[in-house]
Amino acid sequence: MSVERRDPAVCSGSNKKGGKGEMTKAPISLQDLRRSLYVKAKAEPTWRFWGLYVHLCKMETLQEAYQMAESNNGAPGIDGVTFQVIEESGRESFLKQIQEELVTHTYRPGRVRKKEIPKEGGKVRTLSIPSIRDRVVQGALKLILEPIFEADFQPGSYGYRPKRTAHQAVDRVAQAIVQEKTRVIDLDLRAYFDNVQHYLLLEKVARRVQDAAVMRLLRMILKATGKKGVPQGGVVSPLLSNIYLTEVDRMLEKARVTTSRGKYTYIQYARFADDLVILIDSYRRQGWLVKAVNRRLREELAKLRVRSTKRRVGWWIWGKAEVLRFWGLNIAAFSVVRGSGDRTTRRSSRSVRRCWPSSGRSSVNTKASRWGKGSKRSTRSCAAG
Repeated sequence: MSVERRDPAVCSGSNKKGGKGEMTKAPISLQDLRRSLYVKAKAEPTWRFWGLYVHLCKMETLQEAYQMAESNNGAPGIDGVTFQVIEESGRESFLKQIQEELVTHTYRPGRVRKKEIPKEGGKVRTLSIPSIRDRVVQGALKLILEPIFEADFQPGSYGYRPKRTAHQAVDRVAQAIVQEKTRVIDLDLRAYFDNVQHYLLLEKVARRVQDAAVMRLLRMILKATGKKGVPQGGVVSPLLSNIYLTEVDRMLEKARVTTSRGKYTYIQYARFADDLVILIDSYRRQGWLVKAVNRRLREELAKLRVRSTKRRVGWWIWGKAEVLRFWGLNIAAFSVVRGSGDRTTRRSSRSVRRCWPSSGRSSVNTKASRWGKGSKRSTRSCAAG
């Protein structure tokens, strides 16, 4: 029987040795700790970390978390405490109080303030705004967990990750279209942040973290938001949402790699938060990939109890033009074949090339170009049954 290997936070603070001629190691800095965590997690995909909570409670971590919250200049939480009030009363005493609560395990997350933001179509998005005190704690938790799970995230995931932007995700999609990957699976996840199952999320975190204090803190933060979901507006929520969908990304990355031939790939994908686009080669012999990927995608989303608000699956046909929107940006035109349930589509690679200047910079706000007269030739749907 194999023995499970566990590792503390790679470097566990100061380690003073009293023997003659032995060096006294300096306390590890937050930056060095995060780098060490990432390197270890990247090298050992099944490694589980413990000894993390002590680093979360360090004043350096709390100070960095406070600066992150302050730089966002967010609104106060339900307690009405602003950054100005904290600075006037003393930042150091504010952080020391938080540290004391964390060390003595008396910290309890407070209630969040609800704020509705209007969306397209008359809908609203409800933000859950924590107090600054809770934002600092969530920020400290994110600083410790992020490098571990960043090592697990896949290349096609772009949402809320360091040094990654929505424009990079749009560029990835546009490049795939230029490369004739014009069979498309395009979907949005329905009320994704509101439907994250806490027990599934905690299981996924526990695969990498074996630290009872960290898991207890995370459980309290989740419980403060209700029976399910992660709060839109929480500092640690974007990281948790990416952790929740890592298996979906991993499945797509495996499909991309295993179906490739040399340097050429037949599948490409890009996900930004709850927006996902999968592009498959237009060559006739690769048609089976659409059904296979769509089936596996349904299976993975079903495991997470996640549903999509729209699903468009398709290939080439001339017809009425629409616009593919990814993360609120227009990328290319496509035509609808079937209107009920899944919709079969194909984009014009020529129109995409016009949206892709030779300078290499994509024009993300281009309008859909007109399509020619509709072809009378029959087509068969690529949508999986």
